Amino acid sequence: MGISVKLVAIYIIIAFSFAYSSDFGLVKINSAITPSSSSRIEKAIKWAESTSLGGLIIQLNTPGGLLESTREIVQNILNSNVPIIVYVSPRGARAASAGVFITLSAHIAVMAPGTNIGAAHPVGLQGSVDSTMLEKILNDATAFIRSIAQQRNRNVDWSEKAVRESISSTEQEALENGVIDLIATDIDSLLSGIHSREITTAKGKVTLSTRNAKVIEYEPTFRDKFLDLITNPNIAYILLLIGIYGILFELYNPGSIFPGVVGALSLILAAYSLQMLPVNYAGLALIILAIILFLLEIKIASYGLLTIGGLISLFIGSLMLIDAPGEFMKISLSLIITAIVVTFIFFTFIITLGVKAQFRRKSLGFESLVGLEGRVIEDIYPDRKGKILVKGEIWNAISDQIISKDTTVIVEKANSFTLFVKPK
Repeated sequence: MGISVKLVAIYIIIAFSFAYSSDFGLVKINSAITPSSSSRIEKAIKWAESTSLGGLIIQLNTPGGLLESTREIVQNILNSNVPIIVYVSPRGARAASAGVFITLSAHIAVMAPGTNIGAAHPVGLQGSVDSTMLEKILNDATAFIRSIAQQRNRNVDWSEKAVRESISSTEQEALENGVIDLIATDIDSLLSGIHSREITTAKGKVTLSTRNAKVIEYEPTFRDKFLDLITNPNIAYILLLIGIYGILFELYNPGSIFPGVVGALSLILAAYSLQMLPVNYAGLALIILAIILFLLEIKIASYGLLTIGGLISLFIGSLMLIDAPGEFMKISLSLIITAIVVTFIFFTFIITLGVKAQFRRKSLGFESLVGLEGRVIEDIYPDRKGKILVKGEIWNAISDQIISKDTTVIVEKANSFTLFVKPK
């Protein structure tokens, strides 16, 4: 009987040990928090759940990001069936702004030496919203972070100050203030530090077993990498410019095909990436106005006035295009200036060609003979046509004076097959 009880106990221990794998997943976020970041973390959590991993480590280094994407990430963490450990790493990394919300929402929050956390005040909103709306946004963010801190038993007062007063703390200060659970120099020390800790996931209480844990890194899909690339505001802006230039080249040289195809594809990709970013529609409207002015410049000889208006509209629209918190989500000013310079050069070239074309002699038809020299081969009288030789061809010619044979004449105008000439 005693042996049977021992066997049952052993089986229970073995079964429990296999209920949660000792392996841990790892997903790295080293950029601003965007829809792409949210999608990657959501997929990584589902991957960890479907493969019965012991937990998922989110290695975080972010300057902040979009509040809506942050809410999605926090929601996925709070509802995760596997333990989520947010690790602010490597040395010199930060969990700023949106990173604070994500770190606090983790089952276990860890920071590496030489890192910092804080400054979660909503930024980039003053000037785009009135004081009442700003207060609403601030109160909403404060309530959001308080609820996270309360659920994870973290320092609520510090969390609120991070939003309202933009306070920031080093890893040591964060540990002392009850903001994080552990300081770890690397993944191995992290796993050693959380061994045997009991946490509560969406499925219930779990005791972590990390003594012999392996770390398996989540490999982003091609779609994840592609979204990371095109949701970069600078890349989205470049795609938009390539689309504009491609279409304009096609309109200026109909039948070129290649510029039009590249332009159309770039515009579609730009539209897709911009719909994932916080676009200011006033800025987008100004860029569309710039395109219209550039198109009119191709069709109307304004001698540069339309181009100047288009450049001003493009510059202001580019500055306003992305309505996001912080400079890390803005379009680079150097990129905007480069785009303006390239556009100026492009349209200066077009205008120069247009002006030259107006003064260029016609190369086809009767009008192409105007201004050319010819030699009289049959006398010309005011009341009778003579003949002249122009460019190796014999033409009927008339004049308001008598012009003798072998005289050099200048073609003044052409009417059907008759040329009006005068002596040189």
